[in-house]
Amino acid sequence: MSLVRIKSKYQVTLPASVRTRAGVRVGDLLEASVQGKRITLTPKTMIDREVARGLEDLRAGRVYGPFASADAVIRSLRGRARRKKAKAS
Repeated sequence: MSLVRIKSKYQVTLPASVRTRAGVRVGDLLEASVQGKRITLTPKTMIDREVARGLEDLRAGRVYGPFASADAVIRSLRGRARRKKAKAS
């Protein structure tokens, strides 16, 4: 059990052992809830982090498409796989 102190602006620092066990990192979202006198911080699901990464890619222009059909997507994926394989050889 770890004790934390509430700072002057009502901030708390999660100890490294708690952060590691909960699997939270800088930029993650925590849901705060109160039950009686107990405060619970619950990490949002991992999909939120993946959506954020996807949005970063979109903003940076690391996207493919738009595609007219699913077949066009598959052709694009196969082409990139061939190029990557050829590059690795």
